[in-house]
Amino acid sequence: MEDDSEPEQRSWAHLPDVCLRHVFHWLDDRDRSQAALVCKKWSWAMYSGSLWRRRTITFYGRPSRAHTLEFQSALWYVKKFGKYLEHLEIKLSNPYNTAFTQKFQVTMRGLLSHLSKCNSRLVSLSIKYLELDRLIWKNVVRAQFIKTLATFLKRMSKQLDYLNLKGARVTLEEGCELLNSLSFLTNKGFISEINIEDFFSLHLPVYSSTLFHQTMSKFHSLVILTFNYNCISDELLDILQEHSAHSLCTLNIKCHIHDPHGQVVWGMSWANLAKRAPKLKVNFFFERVMKHDHLARILLVEIPVRSISLRSCYFNDPDWTMRPTLTNLLPAYWHVLQIFLNPTLLQGNLHMRKIVCTPCLLTEL
Repeated sequence: MEDDSEPEQRSWAHLPDVCLRHVFHWLDDRDRSQAALVCKKWSWAMYSGSLWRRRTITFYGRPSRAHTLEFQSALWYVKKFGKYLEHLEIKLSNPYNTAFTQKFQVTMRGLLSHLSKCNSRLVSLSIKYLELDRLIWKNVVRAQFIKTLATFLKRMSKQLDYLNLKGARVTLEEGCELLNSLSFLTNKGFISEINIEDFFSLHLPVYSSTLFHQTMSKFHSLVILTFNYNCISDELLDILQEHSAHSLCTLNIKCHIHDPHGQVVWGMSWANLAKRAPKLKVNFFFERVMKHDHLARILLVEIPVRSISLRSCYFNDPDWTMRPTLTNLLPAYWHVLQIFLNPTLLQGNLHMRKIVCTPCLLTEL
């Protein structure tokens, strides 16, 4: 029996490092820790930087022993392998009370503090759906968390290339403080991609804020910017034209019925930006903004539109019809457009069956 097993043991002992790392790649933290106890070679494999470059940490709101251990696991990971980290995603799932958000804030303070001391590789950070405007966030806890995050962004501003704070729901002042942190050291931000969709609280007319314009003027190499239409203004388009036209490729713009979207934006501002940024393409995502006059005010012919998404989401207006949008507005973009229609939009509009939407083309049969 022993003689039969020796070749198998030797084959594992001489497994090439690249193969061993590949095996470890598919193991979770617990299994990696146990496998590292086998021998020195396997222990060295566990500390290979390639295994720890990406990390998704999920904090679950519903109480359970497994979910409680996630807080400890997050700190354990950062202290042991944080120096290898390049891409970090943090998810907050169903926070349910003030005790949970306070524990999350304390954990994040320790996690980000240690990471800022040991890490020099982080290029991507995503913390989505914080929903800081909910009542489960006490004012003190909320303020402490924003301060912690702003301090971390200041220390990482030279190396971060991607930031996603979608769904943070902060005030105008808090939001600008966080964004300003990215340009703290040089008064210029060279991050290439920012996602601030639903970043500000509902109903805020961000487009009229001088503070927001000053903040955005500090970014000089944006490639992709994702945000809400309540941020759009002639001033913002001029800022993008002046500072990021050489690099700007994509604008993803969400327009929600509850966000201010009645501001006047001149077609000339869009035309100037499109001229200075020839690679620019714009994607629009409309939620419950369905009426033709609202869409016509936003979808100006000067915009280099690539796609339009219309979602009804409980939109109910007995007098509304899809015909003006499909026949009068969208054909202006037929040569570049990709259209994604929610099937419920065509309910009650059966006379529109002759309109066929295909990628990059709107044709009428």
